[in-house]
Amino acid sequence: MRHLARLVGLRRKPKPPLPDGPVRVLIFDFDGTIGDTFRQGLEILNGMATEFGFRPLAEEDLPKARDMTTRQLMNFLGISSRKLPLVASTGVRRLRGRIQEVKPIAGVPEALRALHARGLRLGIVTSNSEENVGIFLRNHDLEIFDFVRTSSRLLGKAREIRQAMKKNGFGAAEALYVGDETRDIEACKRAGLRCVAVTWGYNSGTVLAAQGPLAMIDQPGELLGLVADRESRG
Repeated sequence: MRHLARLVGLRRKPKPPLPDGPVRVLIFDFDGTIGDTFRQGLEILNGMATEFGFRPLAEEDLPKARDMTTRQLMNFLGISSRKLPLVASTGVRRLRGRIQEVKPIAGVPEALRALHARGLRLGIVTSNSEENVGIFLRNHDLEIFDFVRTSSRLLGKAREIRQAMKKNGFGAAEALYVGDETRDIEACKRAGLRCVAVTWGYNSGTVLAAQGPLAMIDQPGELLGLVADRESRG
């Protein structure tokens, strides 16, 4: 058995390290990272519970839910992988009727404008819709992004991240992704991109740290120092 274990170990290729270089491009998640859609999203989710036959997310369960990965939360609510795409797309359509209510996360607009003023390219890759994001950016004078890409699949961001790099002419060594959920970190790993996790969004710092992001930040302004630090290494 020990001999077999050694052979298996020899056959398993180690994962290559993520490319590391000065940051030229920052790609952001939208919900919970830039726009504070939590309350609207929760009310829309619970409004669909009876319609789609899953468990509503009660207020008393929110702390526990923040410590769950996306897949764990779907299992907790009883949303099957077969039903998830329809639930997600319906939720995005219903958010369109409430997007005017959505405010930016405190401190994020200032950080974004400062990063843009430094000459960094900014982009968004989100499972929300381009229409919803566009309305929000216009409402809050944040039309400073080079690109917005959307994924129709809640767990399909990796492909869109790769497409964003290809279509916009930059490589993984030049970019960071900034997101608030475990699925953001998972998508970045699949796409070969470094991820910075923010603790002001949906998932807790505990479960985010367990996914192994490049860094974790608690305040939007910390992005400026993080980028400056990466630039100094270059």
